[in-house]
Amino acid sequence: MTLNEIQTRLRALEVRPSKGLGQNFLHDQNLARWFVDRLEAQPGDLLVEIGPGLGSLTEVIEKTGVRALAIERDSRLAAFLAERYAGGSVEIRHEDATRFDVRELWGKGRVKVIGNLPYSVSTPLIDRFTSALSPACLLVLGLQKELADRLGAGPGTSDYGAMTVRLQRRWNIRVVKRLPASVFLPRPNVESAIVEMRPRLRGEFPPCDAELFGELVRRGFSERRKQFHKLLGPYRSAWPAAAERLGVPETTRAEALSVAQWIDLTNLLGPLPTAQKDEEIFPWVDEEDRVIGERPRREVHVNNLRHRAVHMLIFNTSGELFLQKRSPWKDMSPSLWDSSAAGHVDAGEEYDAAAVREIREELGVDVNLEPLFKLPSIPATAWEFIQVYRGVHDGPFQLAPAEIETGAFFPVARVLEWAAASPEDFTPVCRLVLDWLRAQPIPVHGVSSPS
Repeated sequence: MTLNEIQTRLRALEVRPSKGLGQNFLHDQNLARWFVDRLEAQPGDLLVEIGPGLGSLTEVIEKTGVRALAIERDSRLAAFLAERYAGGSVEIRHEDATRFDVRELWGKGRVKVIGNLPYSVSTPLIDRFTSALSPACLLVLGLQKELADRLGAGPGTSDYGAMTVRLQRRWNIRVVKRLPASVFLPRPNVESAIVEMRPRLRGEFPPCDAELFGELVRRGFSERRKQFHKLLGPYRSAWPAAAERLGVPETTRAEALSVAQWIDLTNLLGPLPTAQKDEEIFPWVDEEDRVIGERPRREVHVNNLRHRAVHMLIFNTSGELFLQKRSPWKDMSPSLWDSSAAGHVDAGEEYDAAAVREIREELGVDVNLEPLFKLPSIPATAWEFIQVYRGVHDGPFQLAPAEIETGAFFPVARVLEWAAASPEDFTPVCRLVLDWLRAQPIPVHGVSSPS
């Protein structure tokens, strides 16, 4: 979209760019094409554009032929775009993107996010679309240069801060292009830059307690000129030994620690449970689910011995189903969505007791449970007999950091639609559970807790 086209459209719509909404419209066509090319759009992708404005990027996105969703807060511009792209591959949504429910994006294909973000709300927008609950696999964002430099900064620099460390734990971030103010109308008073964000690969960093990680980072950068140990509060006594393990002086400031060192520090101060899973003992059962012995976990799995497990479906009082997203560091089905809680039955334990224990360990609550159905021991269940339970609880939950990356309640119809469209997002057993749920003539959720 050229400068003249933007000026003409603004006059026709009787719109003056709003400083409060951060409206600075891109008018460099070559740059717009370059910007969209960074998304590497492929059939089956969903391109999400934040703040399309007059459509400088939107018109380039439309030419890719890939499905797109453009979220525009300004009602005047949203109406204009909705009329222009009616019936096409681009859906226009009149909504504040800082409040957009990212749960909607699951099951829509590979989600890639693009946008020239309003400077005043860039941080909450980034937080929302990079959260563990977001399915985004790539973000290409135009930002104020100052923020872009902070996101891509390295340790020991003045730009390196709490937001840098927090985001870089999960995302690889690169500043890929500087933008002069002259490519926008009206010209902003600051320079801009384009940032590219991709999820880190499994294994780049070890797992850690994300909540403790965030707390330490907040403490460390709360007064960045102070030595780190003075800000550690209840963890201060552990700092000398931790500093030695990290190979840094005790007088180190927070900005000197790399992201890897922040993760190592988190694991030194609050290590994740280190129970040896392979040493767990499971009941070994026959084809009728009768116990015939006990075997270590590893032997059971390696030799495909029949054993027992439980899965729990927890609904809230609105009838929504809680799903957990497994930790990316899990050996089996990492980063896939699963039932509300699940686990093995231990030797000497009955199904009901295992269900109560797993709910407490994974979600941190006690829930009244009732049995729903039982899955047979077949290859699709990894030779587990699985008793499935239902319960009602509104949360909040205390998610086990070693087991669960995130979790949320979803409308049941949305979950079933999502599982049908993208079964690869779910664990094999969760798919079987949802198939059973889909086949029921009467919904199994409700507002009353089972007695």
